[in-house]
Amino acid sequence: MSKSLLFVGCCNRPLPYFATANGQGIAAFRIDDDSGAVEALGVTEGIDNPTFLAANADGRVLCVTSEVLGWNEGTITAYAVDAVSGQLTYLNKQPTRGNLAAHLSFDGSGRFAASVNYAVLPTTARPNSSVVVYPLAADGELGPPAAEVTHVGKGVDATRQDRPHAHCVRWTPDNRFVVVADLGIDRLAIYAFDAGRGGLTPHGELVLPPGTGPRHFAFHPTRPLAYAVNELASSLASLAFDAAAGSFRLIGLEATVPPHLLGHSHCSAIKVAPGGRHLFVGNRGEDTLSRFDIEPETGVARRIAATPAGGRTPRDFDFSPGGGYLAVANQDSDEVRLFRYDAATGALTPFGAPIQTGTPTAIGWTRAA
Repeated sequence: MSKSLLFVGCCNRPLPYFATANGQGIAAFRIDDDSGAVEALGVTEGIDNPTFLAANADGRVLCVTSEVLGWNEGTITAYAVDAVSGQLTYLNKQPTRGNLAAHLSFDGSGRFAASVNYAVLPTTARPNSSVVVYPLAADGELGPPAAEVTHVGKGVDATRQDRPHAHCVRWTPDNRFVVVADLGIDRLAIYAFDAGRGGLTPHGELVLPPGTGPRHFAFHPTRPLAYAVNELASSLASLAFDAAAGSFRLIGLEATVPPHLLGHSHCSAIKVAPGGRHLFVGNRGEDTLSRFDIEPETGVARRIAATPAGGRTPRDFDFSPGGGYLAVANQDSDEVRLFRYDAATGALTPFGAPIQTGTPTAIGWTRAA
């Protein structure tokens, strides 16, 4: 009988753009992959506002960002994961070299991690880095930054795009480039990655329509495609990806909500389903998960349906390691909801009782031993 570990980052210090801060830290649960039964394993405290987290490829290390208003630098904290008990053991932390840490990811080799800072302080406030790369030791400890880059510019939305706001960082599937979605300047910034030392060199960019506000993006698991979810425009951009050139081309742009909700709902997370046939986007305001089907011929994602998130403000969600379940963090309902995923139809079916945990903002899975 296989099981999975579910980690949930929960806001525990007030933020003016969150309704509550009812969390305690990082909540852990064991999920039975067959029945979906949930067992609470406890909460790791001693961390401020763990609003995003991710596990490395083998599930041995969990890294967590701390998003605290007023700090010139957030932190990224590394924990060792006990696959049997789900216990997290503190390893170390590093500063994110900028304020309001928003996202993190690991490179394909498992030797590096990167974080980005949304940033609301003046651009003159040091250190003001947008993206930072860290080496990882064999035991998962984070080394001092190996590279950092600061974005410049602003967008057309005077309220939300007064300065750069880096919001998501990912490596390309071949590990040759690092890509950063910046909501404030309507761009995906592309950096050549030095896999030896962790260096970043500016390489190119994809410029999206003014006021789009790219928040998160994801690569297709098998095809040369990527998809960017745009928070300000409530839209999804389908992108052709040229791996050799390290470049993107816009091939589709579609709303994530009905026309009457544009401007009243704001996108959150994006995930391409295992198998690459379907894609899901979170809508805060409509409080749904929009399902897109990926066209076999063109790779363009088309909105097909929406499933109620089962609570208020679905900020993050992710598929279980086996791909059969989707866990949704409903931030303003103090609960995580589980859905069964039908790979044939793309349908999401809620099941089980809500998993109670205060102000959940981040979802991460690993396999249990």
